[in-house]
Amino acid sequence: IGLWGLSANMVNIIVGSGIFVMPAIVAGILGPASVLAYIFCGILIMLIMLCYAELGSKITRSGGSYAYVEDAFGKYPGFLVFISLFISTICAVAAVANALFDTLVAFFPSLHNDFYKIVFFILIFLGLAIINILGVKQGVGLVKFLTLAKLFPLIILIAGGLFYLNTENLEWQTMPGFGQLGDASLILFFAYLGGETGLSVGGEIKKPERTVPRAVIISIVFLIIFYASIQTLAQAVLGDQLPKETAAPLAVAAKIIFGAFGFTFILAGTAISMFGNISGQILNNPRNLFAISRDGVLPVKAFSLLHKKYATPYVAIIVYSLLGFLFSAFGGFQTLAVLSVAGALLVYLAVSLAVIKFRKMPEMKSKGITIPGGIIVPSLSAIVCLFFLYHLKENEMISVAVFIAIATLLYIGLNRINKAGKLIQKE
Repeated sequence: IGLWGLSANMVNIIVGSGIFVMPAIVAGILGPASVLAYIFCGILIMLIMLCYAELGSKITRSGGSYAYVEDAFGKYPGFLVFISLFISTICAVAAVANALFDTLVAFFPSLHNDFYKIVFFILIFLGLAIINILGVKQGVGLVKFLTLAKLFPLIILIAGGLFYLNTENLEWQTMPGFGQLGDASLILFFAYLGGETGLSVGGEIKKPERTVPRAVIISIVFLIIFYASIQTLAQAVLGDQLPKETAAPLAVAAKIIFGAFGFTFILAGTAISMFGNISGQILNNPRNLFAISRDGVLPVKAFSLLHKKYATPYVAIIVYSLLGFLFSAFGGFQTLAVLSVAGALLVYLAVSLAVIKFRKMPEMKSKGITIPGGIIVPSLSAIVCLFFLYHLKENEMISVAVFIAIATLLYIGLNRINKAGKLIQKE
């Protein structure tokens, strides 16, 4: 994999469903100055991805963030990272499921009912669970089919919107405060998540010491420009109406630009992209639960069971899909997106600190690549993660603290179960 191949891989993974609904939410906080949040988030993600690039070149065993943090700080921090990632992905898939339902309601207003919402969640999670249990080939095929829907409608929208720009809608009335920027960036960060997955192909990259840092910079710069262009277009076309179109802001902008066809086209692209995101999550994330059970980190052997006919981790798929349904049913998009970001930020903070720790370990200095600038990059990455975590609301901070406490008790309990199991085996 060369420079452009790796850059495209990262862009493909990061661009998901969030950007279809984010313009209205961010505009509601920052107005025409929303573009600042896109730049701020983009710089943070670039710093974080550079940290991943360095660690990924030094730690070659599977496990990603979990493996990096465990090697740097031990099993307990590593376990917290795994649990944080697992819950974060469930919140993410549930957030997208809520956004998908809201998009369908824009198509069919009569569906705006809690009963239909629950039925929809049952159908989507049950259906995708069955598809992925039947075989990974079916799951991968569905993801490939849906991937193009991420970029094509947005590119068409940007191109057509150039002729409908109202520059008066882009004028800043006031300079946004630092607190407003933090609040907007916290929710917007959801649209930038996932880049670390794009670096998981480390063993197949040509000259990784040069290719990886450059690919990170190219992909994130492209995303900043791409996302900022979408936000600017929506703001220029809709103006003060943008914050009110929380269900499908880009579809409403497309209706003004292309007429009724544009509304249907973008709304269909939004729905397909969101469905593709959920499909990809249910394809990949249950296998992390399967792996950690297989490796003995979780003493629940059922998660590592494979289907006798299809050879898929069917118990892990069922459990993950069930949790996705429950989280979807009890939370809305914005709340779940923030919780997903909070979990990811805890992981990114730990990974940033792991880079600093590895720089002090003699056995790691000669391995892989080292990002130039000493500890500037990981330090800035850690500081901005803390900045975002500071902007969590009080109830969200309490939720994070409760989660860490429960995860700690779970870790202690699992350790005791493992020790008891080993004693029984010896006897």
